[in-house]
Amino acid sequence: MSVSVTGQTLKAFFENQIFLASISSWIFAQLLKTIIVILRSKRKTARDVVETFVWRTGGMPSSHAAMVSTMATMVAFLEGIGSNLFIITFFFAMVIIRDAVGVRRSSGLQARSLNLLGKSVAERFNIEYHPTKEVLGHTPLEVVVGVLLGIFIAAAFAKL
Repeated sequence: MSVSVTGQTLKAFFENQIFLASISSWIFAQLLKTIIVILRSKRKTARDVVETFVWRTGGMPSSHAAMVSTMATMVAFLEGIGSNLFIITFFFAMVIIRDAVGVRRSSGLQARSLNLLGKSVAERFNIEYHPTKEVLGHTPLEVVVGVLLGIFIAAAFAKL
């Protein structure tokens, strides 16, 4: 099977309501997260601001939760909650949300404990220790706010 990508196909992709709503929710959540980081920090460089907006994970609100909840909600509005596509996007969203609040958060907390232990051992035995990156997932509140943001954005796209 051959997939042909034409200008018309790309235009349809970028004009798709589900795509537009989902990418908008991700951008809006990242923008809110960046604003919150700036307001909470005393000193932020332009690089820190750009990294927060484009790359950093964790924080309020969860952009992953916002994006997948927008996607599932848009499919619900357009295809109905009984459609196969909604069922797929709903469970995809559940996996992403569970990962954000569960697995990734646990990994970050374990990394933090490992770094505390490594620092303690390094100081005690006068050896060099290179800490591991502590990438935390999200708190339940950050995920709930992301989900609500995503549902709100989807409703706005579907009804406006």
